[in-house]
Amino acid sequence: MLPIEHTDPINAEILAVSEDKIEGFVREPFEEIANRSGVAVEIVMARIAAMLRAGTIRRVRQTLLATNLAEGALVAWKVPEEKIDAAFDWMFQRDPFSGHVVLRSTDTVSAGSDYKLWTTVKAPQGFSLQAHCELLAKKVGAERFRLMPAKGIFTLGVGHVRRKTIEPGSKADQPAKMIPVQRVELSEHEWNVLLALKREFTPEEVKQSPWVSRASEAGVSLEEFYRVAEDLNARKIVGRFSTFLEHVKPSAGGVRVTRFNALFHWAIPHGREIETGGEVGRHHILTHCYWREAGPEFRNVNIMAVAHGTDKQLLLEHKAAIDRHLASCGILVSYTNVFWGGRSEIKPSEISPRVYHEWLSEQGSS
Repeated sequence: MLPIEHTDPINAEILAVSEDKIEGFVREPFEEIANRSGVAVEIVMARIAAMLRAGTIRRVRQTLLATNLAEGALVAWKVPEEKIDAAFDWMFQRDPFSGHVVLRSTDTVSAGSDYKLWTTVKAPQGFSLQAHCELLAKKVGAERFRLMPAKGIFTLGVGHVRRKTIEPGSKADQPAKMIPVQRVELSEHEWNVLLALKREFTPEEVKQSPWVSRASEAGVSLEEFYRVAEDLNARKIVGRFSTFLEHVKPSAGGVRVTRFNALFHWAIPHGREIETGGEVGRHHILTHCYWREAGPEFRNVNIMAVAHGTDKQLLLEHKAAIDRHLASCGILVSYTNVFWGGRSEIKPSEISPRVYHEWLSEQGSS
């Protein structure tokens, strides 16, 4: 039996790279992880496959910058208390276009604290995100919802293992650069390659030359698969090749990667979003940092970030360090808050227009 916990020293060496260090499309991703971690490729593949089978790793996949492929948003839902668990289940189990599904709470009653269900939602090209969320609201009995599409991305990458030892205030030498959100149109040929590219890996697929079977699945030669994938990469459609840890639930051995999931909110002056996002996003603890407009329901918050950890007080110290840094930059924060994650489920949001057509037909008959 190979060790399957993320705390095992060799697994930790592998995960410190494989979680979020393999940028873009790579022809031999497991060899790249081996080269960067200093662990032999045979061991890398065996350990990743073992952790995937055990559920320590919940998925291995090529990620996409899906904000450029489908209209997407963070959505906060106001749902009657007696319906909220059923609404959570419906979003997770029956809507393939909802990704993260999280119940959130605040430490005190504050702006938006009655919006307890939070999801990420994508509407494939040719479909309306507003109409999709209106349909979801009817299905689950939501009273209201607030769409918060990303206007810019400053930080996007997990890396829970390597973030465990980060000190509050630790940050990059330079502000984070904003990735703009811009729609990209794909041909049917490119969609065929993309859908094969993004599918999750089974443990049996964790092997060298992993794209050979995916090229066959897409109905193209391996060289054509590489050509299209590398072109998509150059067009900023491809994200990272990543192993995603199960960071919400304990492992089979009872070990947790994180316990707390904090969504930080800041309201800052209009016109300073790019500057502020860069200053917030440079902090190493953050897994996500976005420019989003939350509206009056949330006191006009416009910068949001996410951090994970096993110690709530330590996460608050990380936020306090970011707050001090913003003050030192002369950025006025008129309002700030923390929404804590509770029950949570995570899956990739579907972005295929073909799948949406099929799903919409099913909803009409259900």
